[in-house]
Amino acid sequence: MDFQLSEEQALLRDTTRELLSRSYDAESRNKVIGTDLGWSRDVWNQLAEIGILGLGFEPQEAGQLEIMAVLTEVGRRLAPEPIVHAALAPGSLIAELGSDAQKELLDAVAAGQRLLAFAHLEPGRRTATSADSTHAVRQGDSWAISGQKNPVLAGDCAETLVVSAALPDGGTGLFLVDPAQDGITVTPYSTFDGQRGAQIDLNEAVAEPLGTDAADASEAIGNAIIRIQSALCAEALGAMEEALRLTTDYLKTRKQFGVTLNKFQTLTQRAADMYVSLELARSMNLYAAMSIADGNYDPVIAARAKLQIGRSGRHIGQEAIQLHGGIGMTAEYPVGHYTARLTAIDHTLGSTQDQLRVLADQIGDYELAKL
Repeated sequence: MDFQLSEEQALLRDTTRELLSRSYDAESRNKVIGTDLGWSRDVWNQLAEIGILGLGFEPQEAGQLEIMAVLTEVGRRLAPEPIVHAALAPGSLIAELGSDAQKELLDAVAAGQRLLAFAHLEPGRRTATSADSTHAVRQGDSWAISGQKNPVLAGDCAETLVVSAALPDGGTGLFLVDPAQDGITVTPYSTFDGQRGAQIDLNEAVAEPLGTDAADASEAIGNAIIRIQSALCAEALGAMEEALRLTTDYLKTRKQFGVTLNKFQTLTQRAADMYVSLELARSMNLYAAMSIADGNYDPVIAARAKLQIGRSGRHIGQEAIQLHGGIGMTAEYPVGHYTARLTAIDHTLGSTQDQLRVLADQIGDYELAKL
């Protein structure tokens, strides 16, 4: 099996790396995430120009492997642009289920002219594919939605929401909702890793069913969650790569007792353990992305990948800070920001503990191994 990127995928990766490396260093990123928006419109437009914001809308042209290549570079630079949450994830649902008229929105999304958000998660439910507290009811020829969604990543700046809601006859439907209308309250906030999100309260908000009519979209929601998890794994991998690079560079230059830190065997052994964790994460990240690219949306594979990513991210982040000593705790130095992002990714759509529960529920599906 070939695990190498194709020439086109490698070119996409390199182009993304060049753009984000030119746009962000530790200082410039700190300035951008401190703004009201929390990311750069200029960088967003450049991402649109090279086709990043429309990846996956046409599966025959680009899919999860291309998304993996791009998000790894996003993680490497800690770019704050909400590529997945404001474009790719909700856009893929519109591409899959939307009517021809609804799919016309995707041209503006890919061009960077319209921001989306997937309003699915509800308080206390981080991994569910159904919507329990948010309900949709038919009112004549239209639909109305009531409930609360939180966290909604990129919900603070979204111009169109893709909202999940329980249907009267059972199942979970998807709806397009204008967040600027009466009946919707958007409460924005900053997350501890510098990202942006919102709590969205809906009170009989007017909604348009995604597709020709409201129907159970539980399978599509589950597949979208698996795609998002895979994208987050790729972003985490890029963050881990850079955290390890910064750490090894620091060990080669920082001196103690007249010699560089890489002369101390215990410290080099700890760096080697970080590398092992990185390679375990790399293999599981590729496994998850290749499975999706083959059309296999397996929640067990997704759970395995995110479990290893979470464990590796925690190990590498903590060791990066420890091996940097006091400077690793400062806001000006990047390793703390990488660790914060890795921690946030771990807790998005299910932490390592949540993934363990998913895998534990599957034990009964395996035959008992006997010696």
